[in-house]
Amino acid sequence: MSKAISQVPFAVNEPVNSYVPGSPEVKSLIATYKKMWAEKTEIPMIINGKEVKTDEKIQLQSPQDHAHDFGFYYKGTMQHVDDAINAALAAKKEWNELGWEQRAAIFLKAADLLAGPYRDVINAATMIGQSKNVHQAEIDSACEFIDFLRFNVEFMTEMYSEQPVSDSGIWNRVEYRPLEGFCFAVTPFNFTAISGNLPTCMAMLGNVVVWKPSDKQVYSAKVIMDVLIEAGLPAGVINMVFTDGKETAEKVLAHPDFAGLHFTGSTKVFQGMWKMIGDNIHNYRTYPRIVGETGGKDFVIAHPSSNVEAVATALVRGSFEYQGQKCSAASRAYIPKSLWADVKKVMEIQMNSIKIGSPEDPSNFVNAVIDKNSFEKCRGYIDRAKVSGEAEVAIGGKYDDSKGWFVHPTVIETTNPHYESMVEEIFGPILSVYVYEDQDWKETLKLVDSTSPYSLTGSVFSQDRYAINEAFKALENASGNFYINDKPTGAVVGQQPFGGGRASGTNDKAGSKMNLLRWTSVRSIKETFVSPKDYKYPYLG
Repeated sequence: MSKAISQVPFAVNEPVNSYVPGSPEVKSLIATYKKMWAEKTEIPMIINGKEVKTDEKIQLQSPQDHAHDFGFYYKGTMQHVDDAINAALAAKKEWNELGWEQRAAIFLKAADLLAGPYRDVINAATMIGQSKNVHQAEIDSACEFIDFLRFNVEFMTEMYSEQPVSDSGIWNRVEYRPLEGFCFAVTPFNFTAISGNLPTCMAMLGNVVVWKPSDKQVYSAKVIMDVLIEAGLPAGVINMVFTDGKETAEKVLAHPDFAGLHFTGSTKVFQGMWKMIGDNIHNYRTYPRIVGETGGKDFVIAHPSSNVEAVATALVRGSFEYQGQKCSAASRAYIPKSLWADVKKVMEIQMNSIKIGSPEDPSNFVNAVIDKNSFEKCRGYIDRAKVSGEAEVAIGGKYDDSKGWFVHPTVIETTNPHYESMVEEIFGPILSVYVYEDQDWKETLKLVDSTSPYSLTGSVFSQDRYAINEAFKALENASGNFYINDKPTGAVVGQQPFGGGRASGTNDKAGSKMNLLRWTSVRSIKETFVSPKDYKYPYLG
């Protein structure tokens, strides 16, 4: 590999548009939003590069206005899953034989399309279908997805250039082959970037993919496929299906050519799929790769030396941006008694200024939760806290489903560190706070580590370096991404590789070379230039 190619600076983080009031970029985005909101969008599956329509149409609902009809998608059957698998396998040979730099060019072009003519479109689709405000849509569907595409090309070139040493008279090299068979990408509603990254990072390395996006994310998924097709992705390399989740998993995971699962979603679903793979292990041509990022019950612990304003701001941003629907969102906090009154006061001031409503108004900080089920789940936690003998709603606690699924940012204060909202994943704008005695710092660290089965993200706040080091060591297994004096959200591709352990996933670190290695099957090659002609070694005389 030439140094000229490997040193091309693909890996530069995409600049984030500020969308300040009155700016040209915010006017352009809102105009695109309104235009797309008024359209009746038709979303087909994409199998073997062709649009596939069926007799079953599912209406698209926007979380901020569940009565608004902005189109529909076509729901498929298990025959369409079979068709997608067959299309992927049929495309495999030619895609594998394409030079890696030719594959890379497709995804670099996709990144430039997203950064340019498709930027407003993919952001608006995310705002409409997933209820993200202008900033959250920008940092996700535009910037993070662009970063995934560009950084993954850079990681791929670095990975391919890593070769073993060779002794005198021999040449050792390794070939980074794609997996033998097809891969399966299952993606969530909450990040358009994740939904784009999971199938594309596998395809970039020569794999072929069946992709099942969340039914709550089909609008931005359509834009992703539009971009990839315009960028030159050959037919059959990535096949997008809208089918029943359980039936699709059963069909895909029973296929002898299934080679890898790239998953982001719930822990329960991932564990069920892992079990299916185990039950079918004797059927496969090769042992499948299993990569998953699942749930989180992410923590913030503040030391008595912490800065009050910094802690309060981190909790407001970390807990309530995108309605707490980030898998990294701050969901449980441990605040020392000496600071809690002041932290709470600052949080109340900030939270009282938060505007709530449709993403169409860029001044709204909080929008709607994703659907009715999420709304009802959040309402249940709030209502139970209001009547509990060991918890109370300290801030917020309102909700309204008359037009959209709106849950106001809520802080639950509890005297029981194992109260339900302190230990259960909620995925909504609800933060639970346990106030601990200042002298119980070390015991509270143990509590943080042992309370949840998850281990995704966590933060420690302190101005005392010894305390930071104590937390760093005590919580080494409590999170895959650890933050010091910052909120536990906002991992940036190329800067903070993302993933957690325990019940939070396989910790294969999206946004890094580590993840890409999982989608290769390495072949070691040794070539001897002058072969021995006699079996005898020198020690034989």
